Amino acid sequence: MTLICAIDQGTTGTTVILLDEDLNIRARINREFPQIYPQPSWVEHDPEAIWKSTLDALALAVVEAEAKPSDISVVGITNQRETTVVWDRKTGKPIHNAIVWQDRRTAGTIRQLRDEGHENSVQKKTGLLLDPYFSGTKIAWILDQVPGARARAMNGELAFGTIDTFLLWRLTGGKSHKTDVSNASRTLLMDLHKADWDEDLLELFRVPDSLLPEIIGNAAEFGHVKDIPGLADGTPICGIAGDQQAALFGQACFDVGDAKCTYGTGAFLLMNTGSEAVFSQHRMLTTAAWKLNGQMTYALEGSAFIAGAVVQWLRDGLEFFDSSAEIEELAAKVGTSEGVVLVPALAGLGAPHWNPDARGVMWGMTRGTTRAHIAYAALEGIALQNVDILKAMENDLGCPLKELKVDGGASANNLLMQMQADFLARRIVRPAMLDTTALGAALFAGLGAGIFSDLSDIRKTWKADATFEPKMDEKVRADHLRRWNEALKRV
Repeated sequence: MTLICAIDQGTTGTTVILLDEDLNIRARINREFPQIYPQPSWVEHDPEAIWKSTLDALALAVVEAEAKPSDISVVGITNQRETTVVWDRKTGKPIHNAIVWQDRRTAGTIRQLRDEGHENSVQKKTGLLLDPYFSGTKIAWILDQVPGARARAMNGELAFGTIDTFLLWRLTGGKSHKTDVSNASRTLLMDLHKADWDEDLLELFRVPDSLLPEIIGNAAEFGHVKDIPGLADGTPICGIAGDQQAALFGQACFDVGDAKCTYGTGAFLLMNTGSEAVFSQHRMLTTAAWKLNGQMTYALEGSAFIAGAVVQWLRDGLEFFDSSAEIEELAAKVGTSEGVVLVPALAGLGAPHWNPDARGVMWGMTRGTTRAHIAYAALEGIALQNVDILKAMENDLGCPLKELKVDGGASANNLLMQMQADFLARRIVRPAMLDTTALGAALFAGLGAGIFSDLSDIRKTWKADATFEPKMDEKVRADHLRRWNEALKRV
């Protein structure tokens, strides 16, 4: 038996998936870990809890697959991006909790950098906007707040990594300190064009280069396993990518204009722009998608802050139903919102509007409005947010979207997927394997280990589960979009 091990380290838990060479899932284990909220807008993880969840999931996956450690031929890693860890190079122990991507504690620093006029130059080099979301200011905060940390960093005693790098260090017994271009591109410290750390950015964000891992491609030899239960010593780690880029790769979005949307708490949309780093006129992010055989591939990225979370709000806040899955049945009872528009700006509006002060709006209600109409309008709101993002991406790229590939929990909702097809006027394609993030890590690892020869070899393995064609009349679509834009003025 030849298995590929994909470690998918997420924000609330770690999933380990073992796949055979035909990409059939032989085991899938998830282990959650606690979230830490020291004060409002601060979010932390205990890196040791992340490591334990990884070891536990790995050991259980090997048992579930009835496999031997020697059956696992290669390991791939995908991870929550931007989350920041700094550790002691000798002991491997973190000097502070991981600061999570959601954390906003460095907002003041970001505001100062913006006021000083740095955003334009930073965006040209990194493709990113100045925001506490990214790793650069998180690193500086740890160095400034942990006594003696900055001096120790300057002396080469400390190491920084996003979660991929931290896991790689642990998996290799401290022998490998590397990252890939997709994770490095989310730090505010990497020049997108050179795919390497930038001296001016390091100076601006006050990060010593002695902390930093080596940046390499995504399907490459990152290191070899040492002393890990469930894995044989010497097993190569040959694939790493940040979660959204891994999902883009797992969806086989290999051509310019290919795009995917991951429906989770929010919605994350990435569009392949090929070898050109396209800079958005609509404040989308430009990011490294992957690097293969020395060739960079870039992507545009936009996100809606609230997608599945609006369904959770209807479930928990308004008590419309007991299970999120019930929204499809409730909405289908009426088959229309009857003119109700729900803008799910429960945490502000993301791309392309970028209005952090926006609030949710429910507009167009009458005496006849029911729970079912509101449920229907909520699903429409999720889909319409994505139309705004994808239309902006098409405009930036100058290339029409052919079809949108979808994944994530809410992609199982057939009614929502049909709405997305109708409002976007494009085909929606749902894959047979919804764990596309883990699949992307497995595919990168398989490429790096020679299990797959090239992208065409991988493309043959990709299978669709369902396709949704647009059915809505153009006049009806135009009316929906007009009402949506009217509602946006009210947020």
